[in-house]
Amino acid sequence: QVQLVESGGGLVQAGGSVRLSCAVSGSIFSINAMGWHRQAPGKQRELVAFITSGGSTNYADSVKGRFTISRENAKNTAYLQMNTLKLEDTAVYFCYATTASGRPYWGQGTQVTVSS
Repeated sequence: QVQLVESGGGLVQAGGSVRLSCAVSGSIFSINAMGWHRQAPGKQRELVAFITSGGSTNYADSVKGRFTISRENAKNTAYLQMNTLKLEDTAVYFCYATTASGRPYWGQGTQVTVSS
């Protein structure tokens, strides 16, 4: 059973910072990409960022320069450092991990609320 456990998030003021963590546990042979999507109320889920096993990263235009994704392969853990948060960053953030075959696994989601 593969599980993704997310931590971090919560309530933060605009301009502040939050770090999300995502740890993968269970029987998984190899992890390829890890990343986050987010979903704001009334909006579609969107990709925020991902990082490959080799360390290549990709970001949504809306978070470039503000968010940084990283990972510790030995710990099967990824991190999303979110700086200079804006009201529009308020959403539920869902961590995911994909195997070498492309099968995705999802975390339970964590709420990030940015207040003015």
